[in-house]
Amino acid sequence: MQVILIQAPLIWENPKLNRDYFQEKINEISSAVDLIVLPEMFTSGFTMNPDNVAETMEGETITWLKVLAKARNCAITGSLVIAENGNFYNRLVFVFPSGEIQFYDKRHLFTLAGEDKVYTSGNQKIVVDYLGWRICPLICYDLRFPAFSRNSEDYDLLIYVASWPKIRTNAWDALLKARAIENMSYAIGVNRIGTDANGYEYIGHSQAVDFLGNYVLEPEESEGCFTVKLDQQKMLKTRQKLGFLNDRDSFEIKKYKF
Repeated sequence: MQVILIQAPLIWENPKLNRDYFQEKINEISSAVDLIVLPEMFTSGFTMNPDNVAETMEGETITWLKVLAKARNCAITGSLVIAENGNFYNRLVFVFPSGEIQFYDKRHLFTLAGEDKVYTSGNQKIVVDYLGWRICPLICYDLRFPAFSRNSEDYDLLIYVASWPKIRTNAWDALLKARAIENMSYAIGVNRIGTDANGYEYIGHSQAVDFLGNYVLEPEESEGCFTVKLDQQKMLKTRQKLGFLNDRDSFEIKKYKF
């Protein structure tokens, strides 16, 4: 599977300008691609002001994603602020070329920034079936919680979309490798770059790691579109040969109390 990671300096709380930016970047992609991955809150930056940027599942950004996915004949994923039933969600959408959408609401809200005060947590992990691949998409802070991402569904690819600050880049790099190794899965992390309105700096380090912890794409710090090719058969043969997942623990994750 051919995947493109777009590392971008997001424009603060301006969905239209961010859509225009990503439209331009995607239009510049000349090769065939199966999946495009955008950062966390790609229309706004990691804002705690959802009233300023929230959209619905019938809004401009979702419509734009559907049109773009169909035109490029590829899937597109990333998270944005969604308003629904009186609540705000940090919602990752996975948009198929057909226009079908599956979504995941961020479970682990970033309490250090007060995300839990303004957004509603999700409690449903999803695995997306796409082109014969089983994909588990998660969001930023989820990376710190391995029990939730544990590969009990035999997925092939973990995707983390993020707004992960420069000050904790070492953790980002280490945890992405750990999630790939422990789950014997490819892991892709797509982060933003630049400085947000709160003065937090981001240096990206978008990357792809294979099922043994080797880089398919080493951490990138510059703005741009980065292509990785993932080999499912190689991964499955390695799993069969080593058998590590056969020895995984069995457990149940309970829903949050609220």
